Amino acid sequence: MTTAVDLDDLSKVRALYDAQMRRGARSDSALARVERVGAVVRQTVPGLLGWNGVLWSELDEGNADAEIAAQLAHFGRAAGPGQPAEFEWKLYDYDSPADLAERLRAAGFVPEPPETLLVARTADLAGLPVEPPEGITLRVVEDEAGVDLMMEAHARAFGVERPRIREQVLDLLRERPQTIEAVVAMAGATPVSSARMEMVPGCSFAGLWGGGTAPEWRGRGIYRLLIAHRARLAAQRGIPYLQVDASADSRPILERLGFRVLGTTVPYVWQG
Repeated sequence: MTTAVDLDDLSKVRALYDAQMRRGARSDSALARVERVGAVVRQTVPGLLGWNGVLWSELDEGNADAEIAAQLAHFGRAAGPGQPAEFEWKLYDYDSPADLAERLRAAGFVPEPPETLLVARTADLAGLPVEPPEGITLRVVEDEAGVDLMMEAHARAFGVERPRIREQVLDLLRERPQTIEAVVAMAGATPVSSARMEMVPGCSFAGLWGGGTAPEWRGRGIYRLLIAHRARLAAQRGIPYLQVDASADSRPILERLGFRVLGTTVPYVWQG
């Protein structure tokens, strides 16, 4: 595992992130396939029953439109005859060419709200207090019942159902349990917050996902607790960095905890 770079040199950390998590990405489920085709790295799930999209690209003004068209054709075929195709082009603000966002919109992609790519040293966060707030206990997600509680907490926090996340987590627990840690914050028998951490063997970054809390339980330290819990698990595995794609709501909390900005990412979604 590479640990030679330091968080004080953010350009080197970002280069390491791109090399391991984007250009050298690995699939996020047993069903998914990640491949590099020309100047693009993409993930495809059969039947589009999972996250499908472009993880990394190295384009210029001369080939950008042709590569966009090639991905539209690929994911259209992957969806199958008569089936709607949906995939995401995960665009970072430092990707080239400079007008790639405009080219994606012109091709029919729709941008979702921007997220901030944040990173922190695991060791800095592993020492945070992990005492649950009064009335809260943590339940480790190990089976389908735990996943259902996690998704119930997610729906309370975000107001939407995410069946693809449920299937992805179940798949990882069955096929690659060493790559995921998930936890639910329980208020008695009620799940009020949940979070997961995904880890790629040999990589320097553990990805933190979820972390949403039901509105009536916000402001009590649950989000911070779930960050600290996962940081300790990552530290036990020797993973030097934690990475988050943060919403506008989460970013201030994370920066107060010591996360630093590597860039901004916008999911461009195509549905056809």
